[in-house]
Order: sequence, then C-alpha cells, then structure tokens
Amino acid sequence: MFETHLTVVGRVVTDPRRRVVGDQELISFRVASNSRRRTGEGTWEPGNSLYITVNCWGKLVTGVGAGLYKGAPVIVVGDVFTSEYDDKEGVRRSSLEMRATAVGPDLSRAIIRYEQPQPRAAEPAAEEPAAGEPLDTEDADETTGLPLSA
Repeated sequence: MFETHLTVVGRVVTDPRRRVVGDQELISFRVASNSRRRTGEGTWEPGNSLYITVNCWGKLVTGVGAGLYKGAPVIVVGDVFTSEYDDKEGVRRSSLEMRATAVGPDLSRAIIRYEQPQPRAAEPAAEEPAAGEPLDTEDADETTGLPLSA
C-alpha cells in the first residue's frame, strides 16, 4: 500500500468531534487551507482552497481534545487518502481524509502556552533527608555533608 504524506497549514473549520470506534477513541475535525496570490497591482486575491478531514487516534486524542477548537490555526501532518461513500440521494462521492501523525498550533498566527501532563510515579519515593542533612552519616563528607563519591 502506498501512502502519501502531507503537511497542511490552515484553520480548524468544524468543532472537533470525539467518538469511540471499536475499542479506540477518535477525534476528527476539518481543516481549510486557503491560498492567496499577489496581483500585478500589488493587491491580494484569493486562490484555491483545500478542505480535508483530519482523523486523530491514540495519543493525539488527549492533546487535540484539550487544545483545539473551531477557528484555531493549525499545522497537521499525516497520511492522506480518499474516502468514498454514497450521499443521501445515493450519489457516489469522495472526500479527502488524513490520518494525523502530528497536530500543532501554527505559531505564526497564534500565541500559546504549552502544558505537559505530569508523569505518573512508578513507586513511592523514599523519604528525603532535610536540606543540609547527609544521606548517610557514614558515607558523607564531614565538612559539606554531601555523599562521598564511589
């Protein structure tokens, strides 16, 4: 199977939709990427537009669900494919879709604040000594109170 990798810079044009497919969560939304070009007179005119449905699976679900909204400027990277279906009138249609591998804000059009989830503790930590107190008096330097090198 051949996969086409693509990067799209645009804006989210639908509210992200979260649902469960099988035993996995999925968030999908549409992105519009609009081009424009400068005319000979120096003014800008609209060019072509690309609309693509972006599907996010796995670890992307949490970040996309917490950070994206309709109108957000984004950069999405992933594999593109065509999805075919029959509409309400029975006419065969197709749409462009992307299985995202990365989604992020377009920092040329937004100012953001990053938040990273706190790591989970594997096991409870041993009690720490008070500041300036050596870890083990037998293995500590008498002047500094720091542990001796091995």
